[in-house]
Amino acid sequence: MHTKKLDDSVLVSSYIEGNERSLEILILRHKQRIFSFIYSKVQDRDVADDIFQDTFIKVINTLKLGKYNEEGKFLPWTMRIAHNLVIDFFRKGNRMPTFQNTDEFDIFSVLSDQTLSAESELIKNQIHSDVRKLVDELPDDQREVLMMRIFKGMSFKEISDQTDVSINTALGRMRYALINLRKMIDKNNIILTN
Repeated sequence: MHTKKLDDSVLVSSYIEGNERSLEILILRHKQRIFSFIYSKVQDRDVADDIFQDTFIKVINTLKLGKYNEEGKFLPWTMRIAHNLVIDFFRKGNRMPTFQNTDEFDIFSVLSDQTLSAESELIKNQIHSDVRKLVDELPDDQREVLMMRIFKGMSFKEISDQTDVSINTALGRMRYALINLRKMIDKNNIILTN
């Protein structure tokens, strides 16, 4: 049998018909790629070996039960099995953060600030510095309301009392401050996401 020239689909059919050597050829043909994929996710050689073996146990069981219907797509199908087993590995060990899917879900409740790299921290600090400089360029009345609301956490009622203006005026100043700030951010090409 010329193994190099045989398609995966031919080898799969041959294995289903009872030729054990066909499965061996498939495993040898795709071992490096599948194992590398698994290892890149789990970063542990022993765990990767276990998941690799479990992947081919599932492949064998599916083929023997006659449930394989991914004609000509043996590798993507096997990679999907490996991917699902990697996910199962992380779930079983509670290694993945779990969260409730709610309207109030905040991705930052799952991610840790401690994982910020030095580069990310520098970028974050630069963005804060740039935005702070832009806030300083706002007209005095707009800057005052923005500072009270954002940095001091004051309510618009408290702001209106302290600045001796109506709540509607305080709201209007805040609105214009945000509009002007957005224009300055766009003009200065400041990217607020990192």
